Amino acid sequence: MVKSKQIAIEQLKHDEGLRLYPYTCTANKVTIGYGRNLEDNGISALEAEQMLQSDTQVAMLDAKKFVGEVTWNELSDVRQACLINMAFNLGLPTLKKFKKFKQALQDGDMDEASVQMLASKWAKQVGQRAKRLSLLIKEG
Repeated sequence: MVKSKQIAIEQLKHDEGLRLYPYTCTANKVTIGYGRNLEDNGISALEAEQMLQSDTQVAMLDAKKFVGEVTWNELSDVRQACLINMAFNLGLPTLKKFKKFKQALQDGDMDEASVQMLASKWAKQVGQRAKRLSLLIKEG
């Protein structure tokens, strides 16, 4: 790396500071990280892909926690993917509220699991996504 760029990076880290959650900067712009102006600069496709990869890994771990290791290992790849999708969308605290859905999965009752998915507030909010995922859970 060019020495001047490395020096500037160290200066910027000091001057901007690292913030891992969005904030409003002194120019009244939504900002994150080391001063990334999200309103004017957004993120690149590569950065979006990196974030998706990272977030999907977290969602997979959350999905495993939700159903438990034994149930997780018994699910097909398609059903695991559906749970990852839901964990990504909902987050683990909200996913944990799907008690009847979880029980149906643990009982191996995929028809009931599908019904429970569609009987949720989440299904009303996400519409076709819930219908598609519930069908995949059912047919697996």
